[in-house]
Amino acid sequence: MLAFPVLDREPGVLGRRLAALPGEGHPVWMYLCGIVLSLAAIAALSIIAGLLVTRVLLHAHGVAYDDQAFEGFLARHRSTGLTDASLVGSIMAGGVVLPIVAGVSALVAAALRHWRLACFLLLALAVESASYRATTLVIHRHRPTVPRLEHLPVNASYPSGHMAASIAIYCGLALLLTSRLTNRSAQVGVWAIALLVPVFVAFSRLYRGMHHPLDVAGGALVGIAALSALVLVSRAANLATTRARR
Repeated sequence: MLAFPVLDREPGVLGRRLAALPGEGHPVWMYLCGIVLSLAAIAALSIIAGLLVTRVLLHAHGVAYDDQAFEGFLARHRSTGLTDASLVGSIMAGGVVLPIVAGVSALVAAALRHWRLACFLLLALAVESASYRATTLVIHRHRPTVPRLEHLPVNASYPSGHMAASIAIYCGLALLLTSRLTNRSAQVGVWAIALLVPVFVAFSRLYRGMHHPLDVAGGALVGIAALSALVLVSRAANLATTRARR
């Protein structure tokens, strides 16, 4: 039977090593150290992936053409309905909606005195956003040569920040919910919606001419890495807290 990921689970080898970092110190220091290490690792991973894409993969036979051709196909088949839908998809993963989602989640968790949960989505978004910004400082790729439906910096195509943030927040929210839900149908429903949202966001960003397919793939890498890192750090923090109370 398919098992959905849960937050409160015994960490693996890496998580146990991370939990041992504070020694006799407070587990909060371990948590903060884990966040900093995660940010550094994900930013490095994203930059390396960006260099591989822009300096190696795009110079392979036909890859750059196909990456651009898909954008041309979408631009030629735009319609009023799809344009409106793509705006919704972009707003859902934009810089206004996602902080609100993360903030509301944090407030609810704080009201219930679940402090690790209160930090979870906020820090997932922070790690994702900082890794994305670091990548754009190093990787410069021009956006698709099609009529673009938004006015953003032309040379900031890689990676897709909207894609990365949608995975970090919506899949992170699904993980928090299904860690507490026991009904199997509810778990399936929550994850189905959570996985469909990034797909919708990816289509929206491609449709609006803001990214190439490889840029969206790069964004997915950052989002998955950020979410995975927060799960690891949270599990390690839980283990460190348990040890400190003994």
